[in-house]
Order: sequence, then C-alpha cells, then structure tokens
Amino acid sequence: MGAAASRRPRPRFKRLQCPGGGRASAPLLSAPRASAPRPRRTPARPHGPGPAMDTGSKMTARLMLAVGGAVLGSLQFGYNTGVINAPQKVIEDFYNVTWVYRYGEPISPATLTTLWSLSVAIFSVGGMIGSFSVGLFVNRFGRRNSMLMSNILAFVSAVLMGFSKMAFSFEMLILGRFIIGLYSGLTTGFVPMYVGEVSPTALRGALGTFHQLGIVLGILIAQVFGLDLIMGNESLWPLLLGFIFVPALLQCIILPFAPESPRFLLINRNEENKAKSVLKKLRGTTDVSSDLQEMKEESRQMMREKKVTIMELFRSPMYRQPILIAIVLQLSQQLSGINAVFYYSTSIFEKSGVEQPVYATIGSGVVNTAFTVVSLFVVERAGRRTLHLIGLAGMAGCAILMTIALTLLDQMPWMSYLSIVAIFGFVAFFEIGPGPIPWFIVAELFSQGPRPAAFAVAGLSNWTSNFIVGMGFQYIAQLCGSYVFIIFTVLLVLFFIFTYFKVPETKGRTFDEIASGFRQSGGGQSDKTPDEFHSLGADSQ
Repeated sequence: MGAAASRRPRPRFKRLQCPGGGRASAPLLSAPRASAPRPRRTPARPHGPGPAMDTGSKMTARLMLAVGGAVLGSLQFGYNTGVINAPQKVIEDFYNVTWVYRYGEPISPATLTTLWSLSVAIFSVGGMIGSFSVGLFVNRFGRRNSMLMSNILAFVSAVLMGFSKMAFSFEMLILGRFIIGLYSGLTTGFVPMYVGEVSPTALRGALGTFHQLGIVLGILIAQVFGLDLIMGNESLWPLLLGFIFVPALLQCIILPFAPESPRFLLINRNEENKAKSVLKKLRGTTDVSSDLQEMKEESRQMMREKKVTIMELFRSPMYRQPILIAIVLQLSQQLSGINAVFYYSTSIFEKSGVEQPVYATIGSGVVNTAFTVVSLFVVERAGRRTLHLIGLAGMAGCAILMTIALTLLDQMPWMSYLSIVAIFGFVAFFEIGPGPIPWFIVAELFSQGPRPAAFAVAGLSNWTSNFIVGMGFQYIAQLCGSYVFIIFTVLLVLFFIFTYFKVPETKGRTFDEIASGFRQSGGGQSDKTPDEFHSLGADSQ
C-alpha cells in the first residue's frame, strides 16, 4: 500500500497571476484521463435586471388602472396651466362689467392689468405651497389616499370659478385659481411618487413618463376647449374653468379600485402580507420574492438612518449630491424657455405672420403630446441621462434658430417659416428629455425615507422657477426684443454641462442600488470600479 502510494504522481503547481498583481499557487493534477468539465454555477442576484425581474416587467390591468387613475391628477395640472390663456379677453370683460356693477364706473387699465396678472400668477403661488406640503400627507395617509383627499380642493375650486360670473365676483375666480394651484402642487409630488413606487424596475421610466403625458394632454385639451367656437366665449367661459370637476370625479371613482403603494405598506406601515398581496396583483404573478427582498433591504437601510428632514437633505453628504441633481433638473425644465414659448406662442406666431395663430398654438400642443409618447417608448432603451442631454442640446439649437428667424423677419419674410419650425422643434426636444425626466427621476434618486422631503424641495424649485418665468418673461422680452432666447440658450448649455458631469444613469437599477451608489459617494468610499463611477455620473470628478 505504501509502495503504491509512493508511485502515485505528485501534484504539480503552477504560478497564477492574481487580479491584484500578486502570485498564487494552484495545483494542476495530472490524470490518465481528463475528467468531464463541471458546470459553472451562476450566483443568483437578489435584485436588479435579469431573469428574476422578467416576471414582474409586464403591464397588467391592475398596474394600468393604478397609473391611469393617478395621472388624471397630472391632466388636471396641465389643464389649469393652459386654460387661462385663451379666454383672457372675455374674462377681462367680466372684470370690467363686475367693476361697473359695483362702483358705477369702468375699471382702470392699471387695475385690470393687476387683477389679470394676479389671476394668472396666483396659480403658481398655490403650486409652491402645495408642492412644499407633499410630505405632510404621503407618510400619514399614504400615496393613494392623499391623491383621493386632494380632490376636495379640485371640487371647491370648480364651484368657485364656475359660479364666479353668476355671483359677479372676480374674487371667487382668483381664490379658485389659488386653490387649484394648491391641488396641482400636491399632484406634482403625489403622482410621480406613487407611479414610481408601484412600477416594476423595467417599466419605471416608461410609466413615469405618463405624468408628463397627462400634463401635455391637459394643456392640449385646454387649448381646444378654449376656442371661441367651443367654450372660450362670453357665455361658456365659467364652464371652461369649472370643467375640472369632471376629471376630479373620475379620479374619485377609479382610485378606490387601485392599490396603495406596496413600498408604503411594507416600509412605512410594516404590513408585509398586504404589500405581498398588492405586488402579486400589480405584477400578475405569484412570485414577487425579488421585489419584496429589494424593499426589505431598503427598509433595513432606512432603519439605520435617522429621520430625514428637508434641512438634512442639504446637511448630509449622503443626500447633498442627489438633492442638488433633483433641483437643477427641475430648473432645467422651467428655465429652458418652454413656458415662455407656451405663454407667448400666440404672439410669437402673430409676429411670424401666421393668420390664425391660435391654431398654430394648438399645433404646437399636438407636437408636445406626440413627442411625449415618443419619449415614453424610448426612455427605457436610451436611458434618462442620454435623453435629457439630447433634449437640452436640441432645444439650444432651436433657440438659436428662433433668435435668427425673429431678428431677420422684417428683412426676409420667409423667416416666419423658420421660426415656426424652430418653435415646433423646441417643443419636440423638450418632450424628449427635459419635460418628463425631471419629474420621475426624483423618485429614483432617493430611498423611501428621504423621498417625500426630496419631492417637496424639487416641487418648490419647479413651481418657483415657473412663477419667475411667467412674471418676468414679458419684461425681459420688451428689454431684449428678438434676442431674448439667447438667455435661454446660455442656460440650456449650462444645464447640459451639469447633466453630462453630474447626473447618473438610473435605467434598469433598483431604488436601493441607486441610493447605495450615493451612500458610497457621500461616505467617501473609493472602492468603486471605473464602470461604477461612470454609472454614478461624475462622482469621481
């Protein structure tokens, strides 16, 4: 037995190069015959893109019901953004008639301008307050119930504006605009948060675009309904403003059949069985273990963190970069010049020589809606960051074309066609990236704990910049003339540079993966690969 053992060939060792640069010894056993290769075992991933996610990446009826019911609030926001422009003249006549009825003399031009400006701007003031109040509702009442409760504001606003003419009260109209602004501000937080939390990772970008689609559809509906032939006339304008009663009623009918956010149920309420039941209905499958595992990991991480306040978002290195990204992306949406185009598109088309500028404005609304649909289909393929960069670059180019066309319009009448093309191109590029992406990327940049506070800050940034553009553009336009869009071109270039160096790509990554990337960045860890650095934007800068 000993002799046989001594004749057995001894293992030969070969030096192998280790990944870290060292050398290791590995035995190479010589054998008379080669053994069959052992199959390699692929470690299972608890979450992230892969086969485990395929079962939850399909569109189900319950998921579509939840998203469709939620974006009715987005439609309300868009409708009330665009509805006030078309009937301006008939509403100003109502203000004058009311003034004569009360005081026996016509209203002065200065007072009329003040009342009209207040009627338009008070909507944004309400939006600022509403957006900053999102966190007060979503953690206490839940995402779905908060959307349901906010419809009380829509009903009250519809009554005030719808009966303002009958009551000879422009105060009712202005108060109604403020209240529907509160509703819209809340909606800009409730809807993207809810849609992001009920959507599977593979569909989160596409479904997140539905919020912007609801907004642009609302604007388009308001533009069409505001035509003089439909409701934009002296007798029917109260119905035009009070129409918001209809989508509010529809949402109250649909949302009770939609589930609460499973993330809210599991992480905030610790109701795992309910969350599991909701996930099965939303995903259309009985195997939701990967989703639950990801939520539990996020919940464990949240328990290790202290309560996140708005001030903590700016103090903590962990949240400072994502909140800066969220704010700048919101500013890139509003300070891009898109609201200037929407607010004053009719006058721009008039300067361009269009005989029926109102129909050209509606045409821009159609382009707006069409390219939002395009973004919906490509956002999960191209990625958020890429589409945002393409949109910003395209808008900057169209703004330069618009400036050239408006400057040379008097010398070359054919430049009117170039200005129309530039406006349509500007709107199209906006809806490819800067329109939809800033809304839903906030939900992706933050974990469950800081998400409501982040939405409050991002929403306030959006509404404040909206208000500044709405109030200041006409004065800047008078000062700069046809060169006004050069200002927006400079801003667009700055936003492009920031996005290129700082904004991460979130496509196909779970909430916890994105948040953990920022945690590592904020914590000063340096054990990332170059690929990880690239995926986090410019953390390595």
